[in-house]
Amino acid sequence: QVQLVESGGGLVQAGGALRLSCAVSGLTFSGYGMGWFRQAPGKDREFVAVIARSDGSTYYADSVKGRFTISRDNTKNTVYLQMNSLKPEETAVYYCAATTRFGVPVMKYVYGYWGQGTQVTVSS
Repeated sequence: QVQLVESGGGLVQAGGALRLSCAVSGLTFSGYGMGWFRQAPGKDREFVAVIARSDGSTYYADSVKGRFTISRDNTKNTVYLQMNSLKPEETAVYYCAATTRFGVPVMKYVYGYWGQGTQVTVSS
């Protein structure tokens, strides 16, 4: 049974930082690209960041470049999202997801496995 379990969300003031983790089980972690997405109330789920399955290359949404960092530890089957300089408009549920696609896919429909999400609330 495949499981993706996010943790690390919470309440933070604007300008603050959080580190999200996503622990993965039930699949060969190194064979999957891992992405982070977020969904604010009343909005579509949007791409945030991805780290490739092969060479660990990364790609970010323009809105988070320079502030967020995605990384993975294949020995721990875990992907991370370090979020710095958070803004109130980034309040959302953050999801991790796994894809078998190579490269750095950004479209949510290519991700076959999803976590349950973790709430991030940024206060002004």
